[in-house]
Amino acid sequence: VFIAQSRASGSHRDVEDEELTRIFVMIPKSYTEEDLREKFKMYGDIEYCSIIKNKTTGESKGLGYVRYLKPSQAARAIEECDRSYRAILAEPKNKSSESFEHDYYSSNMRQELRGNTLPFCGQPEFCSFEKSESRIQESVSKRLSVVSRLPFIQEQLFALFDLVPGLEYCDVQRDPHTNSGYAVIQYSTAASAIYAKYKLHGFEYPPGNRLTVIFLEDGSDSSE
Repeated sequence: VFIAQSRASGSHRDVEDEELTRIFVMIPKSYTEEDLREKFKMYGDIEYCSIIKNKTTGESKGLGYVRYLKPSQAARAIEECDRSYRAILAEPKNKSSESFEHDYYSSNMRQELRGNTLPFCGQPEFCSFEKSESRIQESVSKRLSVVSRLPFIQEQLFALFDLVPGLEYCDVQRDPHTNSGYAVIQYSTAASAIYAKYKLHGFEYPPGNRLTVIFLEDGSDSSE
C-alpha cells in the first residue's frame, strides 16, 4: 500500500491526519485496549487504541480503533495483520460511529465474508430474540422480501445477508420501469430469517438508501 501526498499540501502533520492514520478493526469481544495495542504495536508507533462498547451495558461490540503516528504504519497494519481483523481505514471522527459501523459491514463485501464469519448464534442478543417470537405480530417464515429504491448488485446483497448464518439463496430482480431493487432471500431456519429482518430492516445500503425487509409466505408452518 502506497500513500501519496502533494508537495503543496501544507504541513506534514496536516496530511498525516486521522483519515490516514486511524484504522477500524473487528476483534474478539474479550479483547481489552491493552490486548488490542499488543496485537498491533508490531506495525508501528500507536498513538491510542479504543474499543467500541454498548452504551447501555458497557460490553464490547467486538470493534475497535487503532491510531498510528504515521500513515505508512496504518497502511502496513492493514496489509499485514491477520485477515480475521478485517482492518480498514476508519472514517473521520465527525462521522458517527454507529453510521460508520453500518457502512463498514456494507462496504466490506468481499468474497471471504461468505460463511459464518459472525457467530450470531452465540450472541445473547440473537438467542434472546429467537426465544421471543411470541412478541412478533406478523406471520414469520424462512423467506424474506427486500425492497429498495435503488437496484441491487447480486454479489453484494448476498454478502450482506450472508452475515447472518443459514442463507440458502438470494434472488435479485429489477423493475425495468422504476429501476428499483427487489430481491427474495431464504434462510435454512425461521430464526435466521427473523434475526436478518431484525438487523437489516431499515439498514442503509448504500448509505442514504434504506432497505425494506418483510416476511414472505414460504408454505411452512409459521407456528414452528
